[in-house]
Amino acid sequence: MRALNALFKLNVINIFIIFLIIQQPVFAAAPNSETIDFLQIKKHASLANATYQSNPKIPDIAQLANYKITHHEKINEFEVSFFVATNDIDKSHIIAVRGTSNIENVFIDVAFKLIKDNNTGAYLHNGFSQTANSIYKKIRPYIEPGYKISTTGHSMGGAVALIIAMRLDIDQHYIKQVVTFGQPKVTNITGALNFKHLNLLRIVTPGDLVPLVPPFDPLDLNDLDIYWHMGEEIILKEGKDYSTIDGIESMLRATKFTQEALSERNIIHHNMSLYLNMINKKIPEANRVPYKNDYNIFNWFNAN
Repeated sequence: MRALNALFKLNVINIFIIFLIIQQPVFAAAPNSETIDFLQIKKHASLANATYQSNPKIPDIAQLANYKITHHEKINEFEVSFFVATNDIDKSHIIAVRGTSNIENVFIDVAFKLIKDNNTGAYLHNGFSQTANSIYKKIRPYIEPGYKISTTGHSMGGAVALIIAMRLDIDQHYIKQVVTFGQPKVTNITGALNFKHLNLLRIVTPGDLVPLVPPFDPLDLNDLDIYWHMGEEIILKEGKDYSTIDGIESMLRATKFTQEALSERNIIHHNMSLYLNMINKKIPEANRVPYKNDYNIFNWFNAN
């Protein structure tokens, strides 16, 4: 009875939008690969992980992927560090941004209203946007004309790396790929649509809550300022298995986990070390399996 009462409280616009979303694959990612190159993902994961390590170790890890560090810096104002790795053989850059190892900080920092960013024209998380813009100014002298550019990062570093890619795209640089790990949402529905052409892979583990925040509330669907994910989501499962989803499926994945209290399991599932371990198990070959979303529409209205 409670569920029916909640449903009747929805206005006609909300019900219509929910129906359209369930019935059609709107807001989907631009590239939906049949197969995922986990060797390539491991390269980005290694560089994202390197941002957490001491300075002497960063060049060593970058060289393993045939890259050299051409710039490395820490911005004390935003408590973030980053580096630009360059491969002059295939004329490419990878920009890696450090995130946070404290999962509780993500839940605190992500709870900000979306603010319009004049550089991209998109509504973005203000904290992530300010950090990205600060890094962007510092990396510009190290970007070689005509080089392919990829960005990567873990946690909040992944969110900042995505916004940097958006800025580079606006400035007409060639964005080869964006690969993030445990990345929270950064923009709204309109922003996701305007940048859906980016080749974005969001790697997640099943128990990581960070990619699910801020929580998705269907009651706000008539408000285009709600947070929305872009790109293809790669869900790492046990052993060689993985699943891919995007659009509304990615958003609905939050309906179960956001009702759970933060636990040690969630913290473990957000660790970059676990991401690396699960990725390694999918090399040299991985097995793509269908994703079964066990969401219940009545969960949206806090009904049993």
